[in-house]
Amino acid sequence: MAKTKIEKIAGIEEEIRQLENKRRQLVQAQKAQERKDRTKRLCKRMGLFESLLPESISLTDEQFQIFLEKTVLTEQSRRILDGLTARRVAGGDADEGSGARERG
Repeated sequence: MAKTKIEKIAGIEEEIRQLENKRRQLVQAQKAQERKDRTKRLCKRMGLFESLLPESISLTDEQFQIFLEKTVLTEQSRRILDGLTARRVAGGDADEGSGARERG
């Protein structure tokens, strides 16, 4: 049985609604994955930080912020970070051992 133009339009509009819903679901799933990845990254990095500097555990949030600002915003730390990010951009991620060599 042949569809009328009105039926075809209604069918296409329904497909559009379904695709828009699917797009919204995919965007939500992507955002949820990005949040999970960020949480995992933050936990892993802070765990590493605390294992290297266990004294930092007892600091208040304000003291920790001051420590980070005074430590991370130095010229030396800027050079190290710039070097690591330049290496990552130029030839893939830096190997795990290089960070330890630069810290030591």
